Amino acid sequence: MPKETQIIPTFSLQEAQKALENHIKNLNTEGKPTDLYAPIEYIMSLGGKRMRPLLVLLGYSLYDSEWKNAVAPAIVTEVFHNFTLLHDDIMDNAPIRRGQPTAHEKWNENTALLSGDLMLIKTYQWFSEAIPSDKFALILQLFNKCAIGVCEGQQFDMEFESRNDVKIEEYLEMIKLKTAVLLGFSLELGAILGGAKPFEAAQLREIGILAGIGFQLHDDILDVYADPKTFGKRVGGDITENKKTYLMLIALQKEKETQQNELQNWINKTEFDEKEKVKAVTELYNNLNIRALAEEKMNQYFEKSYQNLDNLSVKHETQKQFLKQFLMKIQERQK
Repeated sequence: MPKETQIIPTFSLQEAQKALENHIKNLNTEGKPTDLYAPIEYIMSLGGKRMRPLLVLLGYSLYDSEWKNAVAPAIVTEVFHNFTLLHDDIMDNAPIRRGQPTAHEKWNENTALLSGDLMLIKTYQWFSEAIPSDKFALILQLFNKCAIGVCEGQQFDMEFESRNDVKIEEYLEMIKLKTAVLLGFSLELGAILGGAKPFEAAQLREIGILAGIGFQLHDDILDVYADPKTFGKRVGGDITENKKTYLMLIALQKEKETQQNELQNWINKTEFDEKEKVKAVTELYNNLNIRALAEEKMNQYFEKSYQNLDNLSVKHETQKQFLKQFLMKIQERQK
């Protein structure tokens, strides 16, 4: 039998990451007043997974091998994501982001808030400069829908903290809006720029959303069980703030079934030692096997994402494996 022809990959994750970081370094984030612009450069320089721009490039590579053409618009998804983090950290009173002080801790809340506003404006400015004119109207429409969803999801998340009747279905819809729609848009953006048909781009958006829900479920798990040395945020923050995560909602459901109130008692406390609360709630989760249940749910979303990807017809079939491997890394990450 003849030897199978070796296919040389057109996409290198390492090369893509290097191209993205170089572009980020060259972003024009200078201006006056200095303290307005400095937080933008600061948060963009803290690194992170660069998951969203990488998804743009991976989506692009499914239809066009010249993925470097999509680096500039890909970066804009990262700028928008970091804008949401600036505001999110203020709302959550988070002291640490990626192992470093959050912008509002390093400067102050008002400065971080205004810098976040500027980042959103920069998002639109850089999009208008990076996206081909014949695709701008469509992409802008899709991005606006995504951005509205992110804001809606964040508001739901905050409202859930003071509600005792949050349903699991509501929570899943909230994380779809707050987290997953941006991952879906990132894949969709790359596909559109690469020349995908509208229905193909829409299918990739759904693949990204499914993986995004799985990603957030994993983030909820890591918030409780990650190694504090590598996590980059304080472990147990969701417990301290009574975030209605999948873990907490499942635990509350199980407590209700057994007519116990230990978790609800901790939620109701207004004064407590943070370490004591995190330890007690984590032990309760362990006793109720909550981690395994959350991981099962997370895996269901990732598996559905993989199935949809396997069934997707694209121009460069070999590139699907790069995307699938990338999503698997997201699923298996420990920070």
